[in-house]
Amino acid sequence: MDKIKRIAIDGPGGAGKSTIAKMIAKSLEIDYVDTGAMYRAVAYKMQENGIGVSDETGIKKMLADTLIDFSGGNTILDGKVINDFIRTPEISKLASDCSALQPVREKLVYLQREMGKKKSVVMDGRDIGTNVFPDAEYKFYMTASKEERAKRRYDELLLKGQKTTFDEVLAEMESRDHNDMTRQLNPLKRADDAILVDTTDMTIKEVCEYVMNLIEGGENGNN
Repeated sequence: MDKIKRIAIDGPGGAGKSTIAKMIAKSLEIDYVDTGAMYRAVAYKMQENGIGVSDETGIKKMLADTLIDFSGGNTILDGKVINDFIRTPEISKLASDCSALQPVREKLVYLQREMGKKKSVVMDGRDIGTNVFPDAEYKFYMTASKEERAKRRYDELLLKGQKTTFDEVLAEMESRDHNDMTRQLNPLKRADDAILVDTTDMTIKEVCEYVMNLIEGGENGNN
């Protein structure tokens, strides 16, 4: 890509955002930034240090020396690869809770915007097109039925050997959807100029081809 491009992919959990964002980044040979993993990393560090969501002083102190990076598909927190520790239902819930905290959002949004100033990136999350990059060149809002999203997450957890039930995953997902969509600070919503992509009945390949065709055709965003 000749100039810096910012591709924002928003949507609820289990819609396929991360999978598609990684494929798009690989195809375009640009960096993928998993913003959801950044919030999960913060949640994980809070849990490890016994810091509650109401402890604003403790959170600010923790954030001051928190470093989050991505390399080779890995999420790295303070020099440690934490991929296997941040995809549990417990961390998912805590990540949703801490993402509503102003100090956490300010810190991570600052880091995300800095990345987008220096290089072309694909970012997926819940407020990339509405808050982090409201002027992103390409915006997509990816979703699917809650049952399909829960099934995907349930299958993913089973493959990792985690014991849970479909009903538990569905309930956790519904709770997180509610929290994300009703929080006061930058709630999850579709940007007015974001293209809606319903992945319920689409294969990964179909979604990727659809999004890539729009990007390559320059049919979306502020070009």
